[in-house]
Amino acid sequence: MEKTILIDGQKVRFKTNGATPMRYKAQFGKDYFKEILKMFPLTELANKKGKAKKDVTAEELETLDFEVFYNIAWIMAKTAEPTIPEPLEWLEQFDEFPIADIFPELQDLMISSLQTTKKKMAAPVKR
Repeated sequence: MEKTILIDGQKVRFKTNGATPMRYKAQFGKDYFKEILKMFPLTELANKKGKAKKDVTAEELETLDFEVFYNIAWIMAKTAEPTIPEPLEWLEQFDEFPIADIFPELQDLMISSLQTTKKKMAAPVKR
């Protein structure tokens, strides 16, 4: 799955494929799927803010590890464009990297790597 979004006036491609989890493990030494699961509190906060129009509190932000988001965003960008520089150098090219705007755009890519396309089979009927 692939998506292009505008960040700080630049079109940035993001992509996930079968190699993304292995690329993540090789780069960061952590399990890609476990790291994605750490992002779900951010989903809840984004939904809360959108529905209630309430600002997120400092206590709620303490539950998040934003480094995970930056790493996942970078690995998806690296999957789409293998020539991008290392994470810090890549992030430095942006004057702004608004997580509140970027996260919802990348959410589908993250979720697609967790979902199954396999249909449930009916249990055999005992006779």
